[in-house]
Amino acid sequence: MTSVFSADGKNVPCTVIELGPCVVTQVKSVEKDGYDAVQLGFEEAKEKNTTKPMLGHFAKSGTTPKRHLAEFTGFGEVNLGDTITVELFADAAYVDVIGTSKGKGFQGVVKRHGFGGVGQSTHGQDDRLRKPGSIGACSYPAKVFKGLRMGGQMGNARVTTHNLQVLKVIPEHNLLLIKGSIPGFKGSIVSVIK
Repeated sequence: MTSVFSADGKNVPCTVIELGPCVVTQVKSVEKDGYDAVQLGFEEAKEKNTTKPMLGHFAKSGTTPKRHLAEFTGFGEVNLGDTITVELFADAAYVDVIGTSKGKGFQGVVKRHGFGGVGQSTHGQDDRLRKPGSIGACSYPAKVFKGLRMGGQMGNARVTTHNLQVLKVIPEHNLLLIKGSIPGFKGSIVSVIK
């Protein structure tokens, strides 16, 4: 993340995303595939690190091998081998960003769900300050209900952040400046949708 100054002099936090150039590697249609979609390839890959079936796939579109592939719907009329750049977002005011959030491993209820712990260290609670407390009833129903908020794996999940404001489009460097933060770590791959 970084920050830029707005027209009225406010310091606005933003994230810089490199968008493209992406190449159309496959066009799916209702007649052949059952649905309309466009497959885009991003970031050059070495030919020696690409499997032979994927080399054939890229040869059909007349492009060099790409490291990342993603499908998008509602793209309109495009052809194999077309290049999609950040200029697609020149008229967009807000976008959605989809990515994988940072993985935080196994976390307890205080960090994962914001529990307050069992309370002060009085009434004999000397070793359970960050524990969940009681998790079930007595002999009836004699079980812990599904969905109870407990400790567990936190992060490393597919996350969509909606309605992020587009601050600036820099077409000569394929950069998009978005207000606020996006899911994932620095350098991770995300999808941006109008």
